[in-house]
Amino acid sequence: MTHIGLIRTVKPASMAHLVLTFDLHDDAATAALGARLGAAARAGDVIALVGDLGAGKTTLARGLIRHLAGPETEAPSPTFTLVQTYQTPGFPIWHFDLYRLEHPGEARELGLEEAVDGLALIEWPERLGRDLPAVRLEVRLSFGQQGRIAQLVDFCDWSSRIDGDWRPTP
Repeated sequence: MTHIGLIRTVKPASMAHLVLTFDLHDDAATAALGARLGAAARAGDVIALVGDLGAGKTTLARGLIRHLAGPETEAPSPTFTLVQTYQTPGFPIWHFDLYRLEHPGEARELGLEEAVDGLALIEWPERLGRDLPAVRLEVRLSFGQQGRIAQLVDFCDWSSRIDGDWRPTP
């Protein structure tokens, strides 16, 4: 059984609507969180995946992609291609890895602006600088004592989609 444990919910006074923190014990839990985000995703969404190398950005993206495009979907890391696209029944997914970008303007050459008709998953979003969309869900992945920690920061309307659905049952 995959363990995704909600650690805490914080409602900050900043422009973020919601912060959820999850304890992810393994890759399966990270992919399962991605699938849960995929179930709530809509066309036009931007999900910014933040974290160090090996923190689970691609694992989470792969779980989301397979949830929407099918469990057998190959979802390689776009580290070298910089972008991978997937067709789903509802909308296209654009999976960007911006690690190798040297300046934000290079993202336009990858089709970032074209991704507005679908879902944009952006690894290394900080490479966009001021071009990072203000309306987004930010998933901050880090290493914890027993796996990974994922912090979801809502800069959009994700709070209305996921807030009540993610609390553990007593």
